[in-house]
Amino acid sequence: MWQLIRRVFDNYTLLLLGMVLLATFIPAVGVGEFIMTWLTRFAIGLLFFLHGARLSRQAILAGIMHWRLHSLVFGFTFIAFPLIGWLLLPVLRPLLGNELAMGMLYLCALPGTVQSAIAFTALARGNLAAAVCSASASSLIGILVTPLLVLILLDLDASGAGFSFLDTLVSISLQLLVPFLAGHLLRPWLADWIGKQRSWLSKVDQTSILLVVYTAFSASVVAGLWNDVPLERLLWLTFACAVLLAVVLFLTAWLARRFGFNKEDEITIVFCASKKSMATGVPMAQVLFSGALLGPMLLPLMIFHQIQLMACAQLAAYYAKRSEQKA
Repeated sequence: MWQLIRRVFDNYTLLLLGMVLLATFIPAVGVGEFIMTWLTRFAIGLLFFLHGARLSRQAILAGIMHWRLHSLVFGFTFIAFPLIGWLLLPVLRPLLGNELAMGMLYLCALPGTVQSAIAFTALARGNLAAAVCSASASSLIGILVTPLLVLILLDLDASGAGFSFLDTLVSISLQLLVPFLAGHLLRPWLADWIGKQRSWLSKVDQTSILLVVYTAFSASVVAGLWNDVPLERLLWLTFACAVLLAVVLFLTAWLARRFGFNKEDEITIVFCASKKSMATGVPMAQVLFSGALLGPMLLPLMIFHQIQLMACAQLAAYYAKRSEQKA
């Protein structure tokens, strides 16, 4: 039995599954949650510091100027994704009920993730500079665009959604951009050492994702992930999230190839355009929706978030092996 499992899943995927099981039975709460949250932030900060030291100035400028890539990522995140959710609504409503179906629409309106999108891009050897720029900008743009999309898709009065753009900008800058810039400024002294530590840098990528999985899934379990809906509806919701992710992964990869992007850019587009941020989605939902509606609105996001981490971990491993074979 164990040999069969090892043939289907690699070591890293088994570690991810272990994090989900650990969070399910022993979620981080109280002091543990505080420690895991800060440990995750430290790991992500270290990840960005090392990537900043590794990337050359030319690579960063090329990432910023890659407007075709950014246009495709933003277009898919804020136009194609909501459109797919809206088109699937007649199928989702009978299976999930109206509230969970609306939760799927809310999921589709959210911006992409930052940390995991960049970490997976790094793991898969994609265009990391473009991923840093695209994922960070998506998170900021979402603060303004997502409430508008929610207003359009859910027909809600979002005029009272007073999101603090400045607070979000400061938070993202402190957690991601400051370590990245610090590492880049120290690149003249660290570049040679970083170049000799590729295997260790890859372990930092993987560890940060494991911490994100455990911390995020712990929060979902504590919030009542397994208690809010009947098992049958939960299974349908899981299936719907998996289908949605599969459709998006296929379309992003197909469009990237159709528009003539190279493999590194394709990897960046796939991982930046296919993800939805729980870190942004949870606080937004608390402002946009009442207490009774909050759970159904967040449950699709919680499940989709876990599925995207699992699926993209395997996809990143596939891309990385393909890169190694061509190297």
